[in-house]
Amino acid sequence: MVTKKINTKNFSITNLAKNIIEIESKQILLQKKHIDKQFIKAALLLRDLSGKLIVLGVGKSGLIGRKLAATFSSINIPSIFLHPVELLHGDLGTIKQEDIVLVLSYSGETEEIKNVLPILKNFNIKIISFTGEKKSKLAKNSDIVINTKITKEACPYGIVPTSSTTAMLAVGDALGITVAQLRGFKKEDFAKLHPSGKLGKILNIRVKDLMHKGKYKSVVKENTKVKDAIIVMTSSRVGATSVVDNKGRLIGYFTDGDLRRKIRDDIDMLNKKIKDVMTKNPKFIYETDLVVKAKEMMKEFNFDNLPVVNKKLVVVGIIDERDILKEGL
Repeated sequence: MVTKKINTKNFSITNLAKNIIEIESKQILLQKKHIDKQFIKAALLLRDLSGKLIVLGVGKSGLIGRKLAATFSSINIPSIFLHPVELLHGDLGTIKQEDIVLVLSYSGETEEIKNVLPILKNFNIKIISFTGEKKSKLAKNSDIVINTKITKEACPYGIVPTSSTTAMLAVGDALGITVAQLRGFKKEDFAKLHPSGKLGKILNIRVKDLMHKGKYKSVVKENTKVKDAIIVMTSSRVGATSVVDNKGRLIGYFTDGDLRRKIRDDIDMLNKKIKDVMTKNPKFIYETDLVVKAKEMMKEFNFDNLPVVNKKLVVVGIIDERDILKEGL
């Protein structure tokens, strides 16, 4: 197919793109008025779901359906996407009585969707639909109808599904996250389902997994001389040391920065006891805390490292900013 190219001298690509985004954003905001009793019914139904969510759709709506199925699964609501045609050719065995079906069709009159509706009704399966036509066959055969009506597609000819599919995606995300909160889903649960990648590291790696421990945990007793503490700090390569009492509990902290600041005013400080120059009641972090918390503390207080303790406040290690950066966090 040959098309006539537009002269870009008289045509603003950026203005066109911005206008499309503006149109779609306005259509998304229109969906707020569709968060009504039907949405609430759908949220409560999915909250109590004991089976899985089956998502159906064709074409662009099907692509949105695949994404929503993935979103629901990621928040611990077992979900799969099925193509309506495949459903009629063997995939019906996937659907069980305890499942719920979510059907996406803006017109509500898609032939492939209409063909499976009688089958689903015979199975006595609850059907939730996303559609822009409340009088469509899909809407009439659904237990819950969530209206995703728009007033304008971003396509200049009003043909290509753009705003309509974006609206479905936004409403689907709203439904999924709402249900997750109703089910008490927490970030710890999210971490269990996303163990890989940067997100998995942020939500799974704990301080004890990265801290310097054993002979590298950099610890001295309170009566240790500063010059001897420096040797410990140097050997640990973190430029700091925890100061502990006779039971190994944290009572102070001393860093390279402390040394530089204090030795200017007291050249004889190297022969003093560490307890006389240390920072008392220092900030610390528990070994079971997430590494992301240590990172946040270091940023907030402008620290390079932190002493690590157990529940009894006994020093078990030290965590350094460079170790966190090596993990890509």
